[in-house]
Amino acid sequence: MAAVHQLQGVGTASTALLEKLNIFSTDDLLFHLPRDYEDRSTIIAMNQLTVGRSYLLEGVVKGVDFPPGKRKSMAVLLQDDFGKVTLRFYHVYKALTDRAKLGHRLRIFGEVRVGARGLELYHPEIQLITEHTPLPKTELTAIYPATDGLTQSKLRDYVKQALKQHSEELPELLPKKFTNGYALKQALHYIHQPPVDANMLQLAQGAHPAQQRLIFEELVAHQISLLARRAYIQQIAAPSFVASQKFAQALLASLPFSLTAAQKRVSTEIMQDLQQNKPMLRLVQGDVGAGKTLVAAIAACHTLEEGWQVALMAPTEILAEQHYLNFKKWFEPLGLSVAWLSGKQKGKARLAAEQAIKNGTAQLVIGTHALFQDTVGFAQLGLVIIDEQHRFGVDQRLALRNKGGNNMTPHQLVMTATPIPRTLAMSAYGDLDTSVIDELPPGRTPIQTVTIPLERREEVLLRTVSNCMAGKQAYWVCTLVEQSETLDAQAAEAMFQDIQLRFPELNVGLVHGKMKAEEKQAVMQQFKDNTLQLLIATTVIEVGVDVPNASIMVIENAERLGLSQLHQLRGRVGRGATASFCALLYKHPLSQNGQERLRIMRETNDGFMIAEKDLEIRGPGELLGTKQTGDMGFRVAKLERDNHLLNQAHYVAQQILTADPASADALLKRWLPEAPRYAYI
Repeated sequence: MAAVHQLQGVGTASTALLEKLNIFSTDDLLFHLPRDYEDRSTIIAMNQLTVGRSYLLEGVVKGVDFPPGKRKSMAVLLQDDFGKVTLRFYHVYKALTDRAKLGHRLRIFGEVRVGARGLELYHPEIQLITEHTPLPKTELTAIYPATDGLTQSKLRDYVKQALKQHSEELPELLPKKFTNGYALKQALHYIHQPPVDANMLQLAQGAHPAQQRLIFEELVAHQISLLARRAYIQQIAAPSFVASQKFAQALLASLPFSLTAAQKRVSTEIMQDLQQNKPMLRLVQGDVGAGKTLVAAIAACHTLEEGWQVALMAPTEILAEQHYLNFKKWFEPLGLSVAWLSGKQKGKARLAAEQAIKNGTAQLVIGTHALFQDTVGFAQLGLVIIDEQHRFGVDQRLALRNKGGNNMTPHQLVMTATPIPRTLAMSAYGDLDTSVIDELPPGRTPIQTVTIPLERREEVLLRTVSNCMAGKQAYWVCTLVEQSETLDAQAAEAMFQDIQLRFPELNVGLVHGKMKAEEKQAVMQQFKDNTLQLLIATTVIEVGVDVPNASIMVIENAERLGLSQLHQLRGRVGRGATASFCALLYKHPLSQNGQERLRIMRETNDGFMIAEKDLEIRGPGELLGTKQTGDMGFRVAKLERDNHLLNQAHYVAQQILTADPASADALLKRWLPEAPRYAYI
């Protein structure tokens, strides 16, 4: 391994650009893998071009002009026997004008766009053709993730040098039987520089054995990272608790319903963890309305009964306050104190809350990310409950772990109402054990979902208003085609004003992400108290309050949202015994993916089935949210495509961690250079 600046042609400027791509060494360069390939061996006729794709074209220059404007530019008309294209250049230099002269034959390569003169190519690669010019070389050309200022040809040259000079130095870190018949050097050579006879389709699908060999190694590295994190957390002792004899029974006796079989099963799994003297690390998944909060409350009973504190953290003020009200209702009659801590608390109220947490008089503490702050200390924290885990990064979870007292690590219980497919859970939450509450409480009515074209919006609006006048409550979610909370907020405000003007007798509220937390909180509380009949909102209500009387959900431009997000929004209704409806308004024309998403929403209310489909359609980054995963940091692996390798990758990761910690660390450095290193490796 050598520093990249030791390669020929890599000066100070190129080194800085490579560092933007996290390429510091020749090893980093060798593992900067192509995102795609181009076929530059076949000259395509100009009547067979598709916009957005790159082609090799050849033709004669039929026109050259320099359009007027502030910026000097050149337009070249190129024609073959079948059609014509315009080549547009905004950086004009002598070598270019010498080649692009009337009557000259040019061979060009570039991406086809639609421009003012029809089909155009901006700054294509250009070659002057004479009778001695050889035919194009038959090969597939690698296309790399790049950054401004670093051309593909430069990247290809640097990779070529690294392959020639340094690929021999790469150590084999996988057991030979898992290398798919390819040495690491062989696999890298094949992927960076595919041979003439390479199967383009196989490479595009990630199905070539050389790719599969690297995909497997990358999955193993990710599993090592998760297993190492788990071992790191579990190496510190945790308090062990016995089953609550008093609080849990009193809590259950105060409820007007019984636990479902699924809630009982998951509660038992949690209790078994809490009895150990190592930290529980458990993820509880449950569809919208499955009763996760009550399961968490029972877990809290075991901890509180032995005199330890419990912290419950939620991602938004709205959700945290809902938990605070629920837990106060459940626990204060049992003689337990429930405290509240949020970012908006200031002055004396804040100091008083922090003091009560520090001296232990606050037994159960509910809050937002404010619980992470350095000023917050606990007397003895025994259990941390985190709601909607994917809204928090892993580092934030570790920060709460450090707040345990007596050199103890608190137990961690993580809850999510976003059903996570097993393959994704293994990759995003491989450090956690998983429990599933796969049963809804009795008395819930299924939500009827309909899809309606946007042209019928007025009809849907009038029916919604009519239902609200008759005593029902409804959500109306505004989303625009652009991914922008600002534009969505503007759309919601415009609709709010329109409704107020047209239906002054209707009590209508507005919630969007640009409002202050306390403003949102006040409106949501009014809606919950049924003083508002119609709530105009953006997707900020996706994870929100429980309003049993709300029975209508309308989502505009539903085709732009992912399945899991649509399912979360739909889950805001159907929480009582009233028949509930969800109308998905969509805009023509629908893409194939859009049609598929809306069909699935119509046909099922099963969150886990929806999550599996969402993973297939959109990939893991979208499903979990970029804060947790982005694209999971994968370079060659794709979970939705390569999930069949996960079980074996998990097994091999365990073997390497146990037998060869040095190789485990080397795999992390190779594939996850920015992942934290844990003490025992």
